[in-house]
Amino acid sequence: MQKLRFLVKPNARKNEIGRNEDGTLWLRVAAPPTEGKANQAIVIFLSELLKIPKSSIRLAAGSTGKLKTFEIDISEKEIQSFLLNIVV
Repeated sequence: MQKLRFLVKPNARKNEIGRNEDGTLWLRVAAPPTEGKANQAIVIFLSELLKIPKSSIRLAAGSTGKLKTFEIDISEKEIQSFLLNIVV
């Protein structure tokens, strides 16, 4: 199980993922931050990007904040490959 931490911006025009120059991962999601819709959209978006089932992704911390930590049932090698493909 791997942990990834993201700075999240809801109500974006489209779903996007990226990394700041300091290495911080960020996510923009089109869903609003109400009733957990943004959190659900993030899980769906990550599952599509990683090509894994939604059940393999769990919000571990930050359910109501902008800084969120997700636990992802994936190998360290797979997560490193994923992170290398994120544009700075």
